Amino acid sequence: MKLEGIHHVSALTANADANHDFFTRILGMRLVKKSVNQDNPSSYHLFYADAVGTPGTDMTYFDIPMAGRTHPGVSSISNTAFRVKSEKALDYWIARFAELQVPHGSIEQRFNRSTLTFQDFEGSRLMLVVDDGTGIEYGVPWDKAGIPEEFAIVGLGPVRLTVRKSDKTASVLTDIMGFEQVGDYPSTVEGQKDILVFSTGKGGPAGEIHLEERSDLPPERPGRGSVHHVAFRVKTYEDYSKWDDYLRSNGFVTSGEVDRYYFKAIYFREPNGILFELSTDEPGFATDESMDALGEELALPPFLEPKRAQIEASLRPLSINK
Repeated sequence: MKLEGIHHVSALTANADANHDFFTRILGMRLVKKSVNQDNPSSYHLFYADAVGTPGTDMTYFDIPMAGRTHPGVSSISNTAFRVKSEKALDYWIARFAELQVPHGSIEQRFNRSTLTFQDFEGSRLMLVVDDGTGIEYGVPWDKAGIPEEFAIVGLGPVRLTVRKSDKTASVLTDIMGFEQVGDYPSTVEGQKDILVFSTGKGGPAGEIHLEERSDLPPERPGRGSVHHVAFRVKTYEDYSKWDDYLRSNGFVTSGEVDRYYFKAIYFREPNGILFELSTDEPGFATDESMDALGEELALPPFLEPKRAQIEASLRPLSINK
């Protein structure tokens, strides 16, 4: 049972319209699915990815209009990275962020890779990282957003976990989930330990977790812009069917097998309380829409389809519906 890397990252937004504008117009990603939170179908769930919804390119947002601001801290997913192909791409994004007034840092080396941090309008902690192509394959850039293909985002990169004590989380990554510790790099915070790097699948930034231990922070109080969970890729249904029993036999409380229609999932929390998900690559987002029409209409899984009229009446109007 080998995990193949990051499948998706899911976060919170208090403004779905502005969130859609940021990820599609500014970042050039494609809205591949406009659906609802299956556990609370009165709110939207938006999925942004590459042109074809490739697993490992997917950032999703739950629309929570009343969400307060995030107070950063431990027991959190504190940064989500996106891959680009070159140093020239980072130069392009610095100029674009400056033009569009997107808060951003300067190019910095992290784990011997060039990176650029930035934030969306809600303070989501994001980063671009140069991927030299040695790991998981690139996604397919969305060519209708006006971003030159050579500079476009081509998938998710490393996800950073911030915890009070790293040893138990590290043990889950290596002993339970099959990651390998492949190195470390210095923290940017004085007096804190080096950040540990764990890799799975074919390696490279699309298969990495960066584990940060912080003794100077309280627990995070999540809100708009915070990350809800990170999901890892399970390539086959055969492997997926084994994971729930395996996790339970190792003392984890799980959600059991959950069919999200576009993928199958299993949820559990690691010892510092961060929510992990294991998700299958199949069947994908074109299950109920054609590839050309992904994200254009409200998509509901079959078990919610009989309630469509009720669900649509409960959802607030969005400009992306027009």
